[in-house]
Amino acid sequence: MRLTIERMRTLVLAAGILLGAALALFLAVGKWKHRFNRHDIPARLGIDIQQEANGVTYTQSHGGHTLFKIHASKVVQLKQGNALLHDVRIELYGADGSRVDRIEGEEFEYDQESGTAKAAGPVEITLMRPGVAPAIAPKATAGQARGGKTVPLASTLAATAAGEIHVKTSGLTFDQNSQVAATAARVEFEMAQGAGSATGAIFDSQQGTLVLDRDVELNTHRAGESVALRAAYAEFERDARVCRLRAATATYRGGEATAGQAKIEFRDDGSAERLEASDGFTLATANGGHMGAPGGEMEFDTRNRPQRGRLTGGVKMDAKSRSTRGERILQGTAPTVQVDFTPQGGLRHARLERGVAFDSEEQSSGGPELLKVSRHWRSPVADVDFRDAGHGQMEPAAMRGTDGVVVTSESQRGGGRGSPSRLAADQVTGDFAPGSVLTGLVGEGHASIEQTAASGARQTTTGDRLKASLTAPAGEKPGARRTKGSDSAVQSAVVEGHVVLLQVPGQRAEGKADGAAAVPLRATAGRADYEGAGEWLHLTIGPRVEDGGLELTADKIDVSEAAGDAFAKGNVKASWTGSKGTGTSSAGASGGPQSVALGGQGPAHVIAGEAQLHQASGEATFRGQARLWQQANSISAPVIVLDRIRQTLVARATDEGNPVRVVMVSAAGPGGAAGGQAAPPAVIRVSGGDLKYSEGERRAVMRGGTAGGVAAEAGTAKVRSDEVELAMLQPGNHAGKDGGAAQVDKMIAKGHVVLTSQGRRGQGEQLVYTAETGEYVLTGTAGTLPRLTDPARGSVTGGSLIFNTRDDSVRVEGGGKKTVTETMAPK
Repeated sequence: MRLTIERMRTLVLAAGILLGAALALFLAVGKWKHRFNRHDIPARLGIDIQQEANGVTYTQSHGGHTLFKIHASKVVQLKQGNALLHDVRIELYGADGSRVDRIEGEEFEYDQESGTAKAAGPVEITLMRPGVAPAIAPKATAGQARGGKTVPLASTLAATAAGEIHVKTSGLTFDQNSQVAATAARVEFEMAQGAGSATGAIFDSQQGTLVLDRDVELNTHRAGESVALRAAYAEFERDARVCRLRAATATYRGGEATAGQAKIEFRDDGSAERLEASDGFTLATANGGHMGAPGGEMEFDTRNRPQRGRLTGGVKMDAKSRSTRGERILQGTAPTVQVDFTPQGGLRHARLERGVAFDSEEQSSGGPELLKVSRHWRSPVADVDFRDAGHGQMEPAAMRGTDGVVVTSESQRGGGRGSPSRLAADQVTGDFAPGSVLTGLVGEGHASIEQTAASGARQTTTGDRLKASLTAPAGEKPGARRTKGSDSAVQSAVVEGHVVLLQVPGQRAEGKADGAAAVPLRATAGRADYEGAGEWLHLTIGPRVEDGGLELTADKIDVSEAAGDAFAKGNVKASWTGSKGTGTSSAGASGGPQSVALGGQGPAHVIAGEAQLHQASGEATFRGQARLWQQANSISAPVIVLDRIRQTLVARATDEGNPVRVVMVSAAGPGGAAGGQAAPPAVIRVSGGDLKYSEGERRAVMRGGTAGGVAAEAGTAKVRSDEVELAMLQPGNHAGKDGGAAQVDKMIAKGHVVLTSQGRRGQGEQLVYTAETGEYVLTGTAGTLPRLTDPARGSVTGGSLIFNTRDDSVRVEGGGKKTVTETMAPK
């Protein structure tokens, strides 16, 4: 809203001119009435009487100074005791020669018995404004002027004429006993600045009060502008130099100022010193701005320029503007407003106290759909700085709120769902662009920003400081290209210091798995940068994310407001700590652990170059030499994908030289090779193209894929095949404290199996390794039997070949098939 308290100054100036004119008029009448205090008119009317060809001149002097001079063409003494003066001109002089006032009329009648004098016809009065220019006393020389300075007489008279006030009225009556002058007729006056009038006037010379009864009007011209003052009633106190107006209205350049009651105090030099308004005070600007309050006060300097002021009783402000790109509506309230001005009288600062509220609504007419943005400012205190907008208009430049500020916004495109946001801090500073458009906010202390995306996702970010750039829909260009998030009320924001992010996904999140619960995402960082165009939040300076039992750190983490996804880059480290809301799987329903890793019950850890958390599907994808481990089991691969909802893990290789590698512990057998002691668990290593693991099935399958095949190692045995399946023991069924590490029960290799161990080589289509017995069972197909070759003992084939690594024995079972043994005898 473009607000100019300069209009208050105009109202005061207009009232001051009116006061000067009226006071000068009735002061002249007051001086003139003393001439009729003597009852022996005309013989003893004056001290010095001269008979002239053109009439009679009466002169009254005191102390060497001429007080007045009366010129009359004719004086008639009536039988009733009245006296008539024809063609009268009365000249009244200031004691110091600072002014010469003239009263002229065709006829004056004086009633000696009642002590009243009345001008039956019209009266014209010429008043010199005191202090405008020096007047020449009756006996002064041509070069003499007040103050001892000398100027040419012609220049003096010209300057004097420029400051004159001309008054016209009729029916003027003066009561010498009560010393009250009154007229019910119209009073008109003219001056260099304009002209005015009133209907009915009363002047009490004893009390020094002047009342303009009704229809008070004053039209002035100042700095090329026309100002019209209207009042239902005006009252002046000469001695106290106070002007009171009732129902006053000042109209100026399309704007207007009104006051139910106005009191103006003046200095000795006639300048306004103070203004008090009550019973309603309003200001309306040419551009649609409006401000009102029940009462207010203003102080002025000696040049009638406002210096400071205060509006009380509940201040209301509103403005409405329209352009080719849209319209803007602004409304504000505050119990009290204090204003300060520049030395030149321009509005500089306003302080709003005891509960400030500003509400704005903006909408653009550009683009295929209408964009609306509404904002609401709430704070106990607000300070507004103003700047000159040109053409006598002032507009906000900055606004500072303290003691807890809340700014809420909502943007809506067409009939779509609104995108609300909320910014709060102990102290907030708002910046305004030309046209009173709020473009940015800076918050200090307990800063927070809340956003709700079109998908329904809610995101709250808190910190020590925030800086936000806001959307200005009225500036949207027609046909402008829309980007994702471009309708957000916040274009960009930065939050610094102890940043905490909490994000709750919406109910309509795309790709959300069936039965999946809304898992909130929590993050901490030293800095957060919000990007409204893409609805992204960039976390830096030690960022950390907690998402459903997953804790992740990286150099930088990007969080999507709309989808709830998080992208981590650089030195990614992640850990799973248990079953923190990771879905509604059967394990979670039974209250058991919901680890997404490799079947163990302890925490699982991942390191990678980058990671992506997809909140809707519950997937976490790690790339760039990713490595995951849980207890003694581990996986390394170019890409590892964890599905926290389905409790699955997928690892993929990108080329043959960088395969997926798995290291797992196998279960220990009942007896070792040396005797009755249980054999220690063996380590199984598997590498291949891609791996799939299911926590529900406790089964991992490795396929060749881009690696061209699968390689596995278990003890001294090495296996090559197309596919390897690892079956895990159920939790608690294997050795170790509290169930121990997740252990492999069986390893099954399928397709073109090649087994090598201690010089032996076996070939077949399937190999089953049982960790508990330490046996490998190699089988073939119906057409091709498995074959085991020993360089020292020859080769053997059969239905199945059983190789025991603990006692280094080989057993052949026919299974109804022919068994062939080829023995090589030593030479």
